[in-house]
Amino acid sequence: MIDAAFWRRRRVFVTGHTGFKGAWLALMLARLNAETTGYALNPPTDPSLFDLLAVGDTLEDLRGDVNDLENLRRAMVAADPEIVIHMAAQPLVRAGYAEPVATFQTNVMGVVNVLEAARACTSLKAVVNVTTDKCYDNREAPWGYRETDRLGGRDPYSASKACAELVTASYRASFFDHGATLATARAGNVIGGGDFAADRILPDAVRAFTAGRALEVRAPKAVRPWQHVLEPLSGYLMLAEQAARQGETFGDGWNFGPGAESEQDVETLLTRFMAAWGPEARWLPDRSAHPHEAGVLRLDASKAREKLGWTPLLSFNETVEWTARWYRAHAAGADLRALTFDQLDAYLGQRVRLTSPFSKQDRGAAGEERDAAQRLA
Repeated sequence: MIDAAFWRRRRVFVTGHTGFKGAWLALMLARLNAETTGYALNPPTDPSLFDLLAVGDTLEDLRGDVNDLENLRRAMVAADPEIVIHMAAQPLVRAGYAEPVATFQTNVMGVVNVLEAARACTSLKAVVNVTTDKCYDNREAPWGYRETDRLGGRDPYSASKACAELVTASYRASFFDHGATLATARAGNVIGGGDFAADRILPDAVRAFTAGRALEVRAPKAVRPWQHVLEPLSGYLMLAEQAARQGETFGDGWNFGPGAESEQDVETLLTRFMAAWGPEARWLPDRSAHPHEAGVLRLDASKAREKLGWTPLLSFNETVEWTARWYRAHAAGADLRALTFDQLDAYLGQRVRLTSPFSKQDRGAAGEERDAAQRLA
């Protein structure tokens, strides 16, 4: 469970809050009454979830590049965070092939800069650096990768994220061994409403279907661990909470992925999505040449289940249906804010604990937490 009392008025610094996952995280933190500062470039797509829902109104919205160390350090020190969640990145495999230098610069040196800035923050208790399940040396094994498996990465994006893991481990051992707790989070493939990035299967599908054309699919038999975006985000918050409370016990790598039922190939994902979308949806194989992408990727999240108590809440079908409903609403010009908060509150209603066993101060705020419970209902 996420402890609402822990997050109430907690100072949180989030990089990448204008992106797809970052915008959802900002909304979660707003619902938990955290005091959030976001630091990011302008939204990477038009439209974007960030702009459609006016996410900037829910937090201190700062513009900046993680490659600009001095600006980042000034912003982070001024925010005086207790928790840092680093999500700013170049997040796409195919973009990594097209722009390898920029990918390594942002995904490796960006992490260095975030951790350098964090060293100057006197109130800091925990840092969660979000990497990816693609940080593993993927031999396309039939089992899920565990946190102790070898890091690697054939393509620039995957390799840059493996490097980000090594950078975090080095800073943990060299500079944070008696200070804030540094953890990394490796999530499976996320889907959900509000992702408009290119070269992602469901945003590409929505663009094709709304334009009345067939979606061209590169690898319909590729297997991925699909999960709704809210699932790993809740894991990041649970990890940050325990890292801040328990210290170095939680200062290492953590997988957040679905169960075997959600490890499906692209064709199965599309079949379910098209059933929820409508009869006009169709796809066909893309026979043209493309850069290498792994055919199979599975993730073992048993560590998070056993030590954090985190487990996915949504089934594969629910995940796809929630996503299709959001995009259908967007295409129809419906009230996206109402739908998004309906989904967010339905999820948090099952995930958030509204009383805390940890401190007298938190228990003394029970009345305020009951008010929060009514808002989340």
